Amino acid sequence: MRLRLSNQVVEEVKMHFADLVFETIIPRNVKLSESPSFGLPAIAFDADGKGAVAYLNLANEIAAKNGIANLNA
Repeated sequence: MRLRLSNQVVEEVKMHFADLVFETIIPRNVKLSESPSFGLPAIAFDADGKGAVAYLNLANEIAAKNGIANLNA
C-alpha cells in the first residue's frame, strides 16, 4: 500500500472487476515470502503477522460470500 503504483493497480482492478474483487488486500511481507522456505504455511509461520491475518480475513470474506459463518468463531 505504500507504493503509488500499487495503489493505482488496486484502483484499476476494482474499477474493471467491481463486484469480483475482494476487499481484503494481501500485503507484501517478508514473513509471507519466508514461510515456504521453512515448509510452513504463512499462518503457522507467523500467525500474528499482517500477511497471515490478511489471509485469514480473505478466507472469512470468501466464506461470507458463500454463506458460511465466520471462520474465527
